[in-house]
Amino acid sequence: MDDARCDVLVTGGGPAGSTISALLAGRGRDVVLLEKSRHPRFHIGESLLPFNVPLFEQLGVAREVEAIGMPKYGAEFVSPYHEKPVMFEFVNALDSAFPSTYQVRRSDFDQILFRNAARKGARAIEGSCATGVAFHSAGADVTARDDGGREQTWRTRFVVDASGRDTFLAGRFGLKARNRKHNSAAIYGHFTGATRLPGRAEGNITIFWFDHGWFWFIPLADGATSVGAVCWPYYMRSRTVAPRQFLLDTIALCPRLAGRLRRAELISPVTATGSYSYNTRHATGANCLLLGDAFAFIDPIFSTGVYLAMHGAFVGADTVETCLDHPQRARQALDAYDAAMRRGLDVFSWFIYRIMTPGLHRIFMNPSNQFQLRDALLSVLAGNISLGMRLVIRLLALKALYYVYCAADPRHNWAAWRKRGQARREPGIETTAA
Repeated sequence: MDDARCDVLVTGGGPAGSTISALLAGRGRDVVLLEKSRHPRFHIGESLLPFNVPLFEQLGVAREVEAIGMPKYGAEFVSPYHEKPVMFEFVNALDSAFPSTYQVRRSDFDQILFRNAARKGARAIEGSCATGVAFHSAGADVTARDDGGREQTWRTRFVVDASGRDTFLAGRFGLKARNRKHNSAAIYGHFTGATRLPGRAEGNITIFWFDHGWFWFIPLADGATSVGAVCWPYYMRSRTVAPRQFLLDTIALCPRLAGRLRRAELISPVTATGSYSYNTRHATGANCLLLGDAFAFIDPIFSTGVYLAMHGAFVGADTVETCLDHPQRARQALDAYDAAMRRGLDVFSWFIYRIMTPGLHRIFMNPSNQFQLRDALLSVLAGNISLGMRLVIRLLALKALYYVYCAADPRHNWAAWRKRGQARREPGIETTAA
């Protein structure tokens, strides 16, 4: 039974779970990390933010990530309603300390973080999925089943749910709900032979807007390019062909992207992912916390998923230690953690909720740096969610500018909001692959 006890049990061996496991194990905690699959395994979400880079340094994996990464110095935005693309370079952000980051194959990246957790002392177990939990005053008993069908019960003082879109705890206790402010679905695959940007910009992500949503174009170091469309549900429901053909047909609706893929070949299965946006009522409970996508997910347009997961893991590690060592301060620490998780989402969600409106398109496609507004926007795109006063003031001015643009073109902006409202009311989409 001693082997089946631990200080902290973490469900999910992605960036969130592996990061918090490495941090806690490195501080001498007895950590069990359960991953239902076996690394390397496929995962979407290959684009990172510059504010990820110092986290890699603190974890001791910076060189490993650099070895597999495609350097990313900025983000290009392409709109069918504007003649020229616009490139944002991270070096111009208000805080230019982190001028670059990486695009990564998530199978390699996630494996690096998982193996690092094991090196730091976590008992990292693959092929083991948490199936049940019973909380009690001393912590919780977590039941797990391995891929051979064998079950084991772990007695732990604290549970960290980093199970991603499986939302182990939120789903089990009825905490998960579709995000009523945003509703989208995605379809994606990998191509080879895509035309990339020249020179130093080769690894930059490109965002293409089109009538039904937006596309990502993410170059990877091995020559593959990840391409996906995030669309309103009404468009995904129009699909009458296999996912592969539907992706190709959707790409054809965006001529500038189609031109970049004219000589490209689709080299992977195509997956359509539904119920893309969701949140939970709270990120903590007695003896537990929710981390990364196990807590909430909105939309991947700003490549925030991995950063919010890892940043949350750093905050979460301190929270867990406080709960274990100073139980009289646990409630305060858990409340602070919950607030921190929501603050990170709120910074990005204001822009995400408006991403298909002409007012926001105008801000991105005609970026003014008067009063450093462009540089403030770049700071958000880089992952700055600490929101010092200098940045807060400029973001308020940027939001005011957005409303001025909306007032100048009320008809088109109102039409965009009506379409968004229709999408919010639609039910979710099932996940399919072919």
